[in-house]
Amino acid sequence: MTAGPSSADAGAAAGSGPLVVGLGGTLRSDSSTERALRYCLGSVERQGGRSRLFAGPDLDLPMYAPHSLERTPKALALVGALRSADAVIVGSPGYHGAISGLVKNALDYIEDLREDPRVYLDNTPWGCISCAYGWQAAVSTLGQLRVIGHALRAWPTPLGVAINSADQIWDAAGELIDESVRDQLELLAGQVLTFARARAGCHETR
Repeated sequence: MTAGPSSADAGAAAGSGPLVVGLGGTLRSDSSTERALRYCLGSVERQGGRSRLFAGPDLDLPMYAPHSLERTPKALALVGALRSADAVIVGSPGYHGAISGLVKNALDYIEDLREDPRVYLDNTPWGCISCAYGWQAAVSTLGQLRVIGHALRAWPTPLGVAINSADQIWDAAGELIDESVRDQLELLAGQVLTFARARAGCHETR
């Protein structure tokens, strides 16, 4: 399997660079979306950032209920990480042309940040990755992820990565072998870090 950051239980990688939180995948371990997220977050770390990934079982959360104050430990960990994030990268499979219910439910928990000093993800870089068995669902899902980022007051990066899982993207060992996809994920990681560092620099000069 392609090397990448560990799961949420391991916490963020050590260091002092921008913290990029990755969120997405499916309940199936090592899905195409999770692999892409792991590769992108690995690139974040190679470029001097820190990362924390929430995927698979980390996203197996109760349906978000805004009227309820009860939160599971997994939900509290996710919300806490997003609250501390300098940037966010979201990956979703394309199910029937749309983002998955699992990912959407996890994103709904960002509503818990509505009364924070930084409301939702205001001014936070937001990277998007979609994976689907065909271009139609991959592209439409990517568009939805970008719209959600805008609704959360985040800044979607200029590049979003749509991946057609029908192509041979990974080898039998789970290594990323598609050069175009690799380059796009590297560029997405770079854009997220550039935005996060620029934002941090603006705050330091105030």
